[in-house]
Amino acid sequence: MRSRYINPFTDFGFKKIFGSTNAKEILIDFLNQVLGGEEEIQDLTYHNLEKLGNSKSDRSSIFDIYCTNNKGERFIIELQNASQRWLKDRSIFYATYAIQEQSVKGKSWDYELKATYTIVIMNFPLMDGDPRYHKVVKLMDTHTHKVFFDKLCFVYLEIPNFALELDELNNDFDRWIYVLKHMHRLQDLPDALKSKIFKKVFEIAEIANLTREEMKTYNKSQKASWDNYALLESAKMEGREEVMTTMVIKLFKAGVSLDKISEASGLSMDELKIILDKNT
Repeated sequence: MRSRYINPFTDFGFKKIFGSTNAKEILIDFLNQVLGGEEEIQDLTYHNLEKLGNSKSDRSSIFDIYCTNNKGERFIIELQNASQRWLKDRSIFYATYAIQEQSVKGKSWDYELKATYTIVIMNFPLMDGDPRYHKVVKLMDTHTHKVFFDKLCFVYLEIPNFALELDELNNDFDRWIYVLKHMHRLQDLPDALKSKIFKKVFEIAEIANLTREEMKTYNKSQKASWDNYALLESAKMEGREEVMTTMVIKLFKAGVSLDKISEASGLSMDELKIILDKNT
């Protein structure tokens, strides 16, 4: 069935919903829900992304929005489509730009900083053994277990870990995560999402409302997302095959019979013989 709404996990879809000027109200609501009372944002100013150091090669996995509120606090919002080994390092590295740019040049400065918030929306789990989909990280005193510095905050949203159904959504934060995960599969706006803000989100995201030029851009963005997914799955498959081959060879050299290896690996006798002929 043809999608009625754009996929938020594409460069175009993410920017269309959160990054355009007429979507400011949407981004403010999203951030206020994600931060859960940590910060009450009244207004935002969008900034360009050059200072965050994005390179062309980054675009396959990360799409950023960078903004400040009326108090000068910084907000970095990243959309991550593909798992990265150093994702935590990367989010901290990006936050340093928002911190360092606050230095006052040409006159004395007392080092007072405005808060920096980094929100990472991930289309994959962190695989850290923690099944939660919402994780908030701050600097902590390891002795008292109290927050040591409250002006640096990282929020990680692991969308695949979110399993609530429509009738289980308790608040607007739950509704936002549900929208991010399911929007591109929906054909109508569910009753549970018919608030003013979500009506606006779905109106902006409706494919029929896109201009011809926007549609071309979205199709390119969607194709890039599919291509990256295919590459990732191929890499995973190659990795699994390499592990399987190594296991078969080790078991064979240890004197384990082909029948036992076949039973343990799930491979047929013909597949085992091909592997062994190539590698022994």
